[in-house]
Amino acid sequence: MRLLLFLAFLVVPVLEIWALIQVGQVIGGPLTIALLLADSLLGAWVVRREGRRAWQSLQSALQGGRMPDRELTDGAMIVAGGALLLTPGFLTDVAGFLLVLPFTRPLMRRLGTWFFARRIRTLAARTGGPGLAFGAPFGPMGAPFDGAARGRADGRGPVIHGEVVRDEPDGPVSRDSGRDLTGR
Repeated sequence: MRLLLFLAFLVVPVLEIWALIQVGQVIGGPLTIALLLADSLLGAWVVRREGRRAWQSLQSALQGGRMPDRELTDGAMIVAGGALLLTPGFLTDVAGFLLVLPFTRPLMRRLGTWFFARRIRTLAARTGGPGLAFGAPFGPMGAPFDGAARGRADGRGPVIHGEVVRDEPDGPVSRDSGRDLTGR
């Protein structure tokens, strides 16, 4: 993931400069700068309008007593899109408009849901532990997780050596040591 972020921060500015040069060669330098300013102003107006709409729908969802999951997602996408629109360049502006515009936001929401669900499943399979993806618990390789078997073929749980301390209500505290927690 770090490598991907490093490449994104390295490649995106190079692509933006290349795109600016290409557009500047076709329409000229002053028109390129004017186009960048115009799409920044348009982007700021759209972000402000859609942010206000997202805020109103968030408030109505909360007043209605339901979980505002879609509204929160839309708000996060509008903030991310606004940040991309403020970044100078045509490629980041295209990505920003995809996140901000109301008719492209549902597609981007589905794409984000697919990406994060895939990432969660990959991490759970890699760690071999339980994970929770959209309300369904799963274990290694996407199999249902029952809490006992953690990837062993025979279904036995791991052996954890430790000390059991039992508080007796009318007697002293007893300590059992030297045995594992499975009773062996």
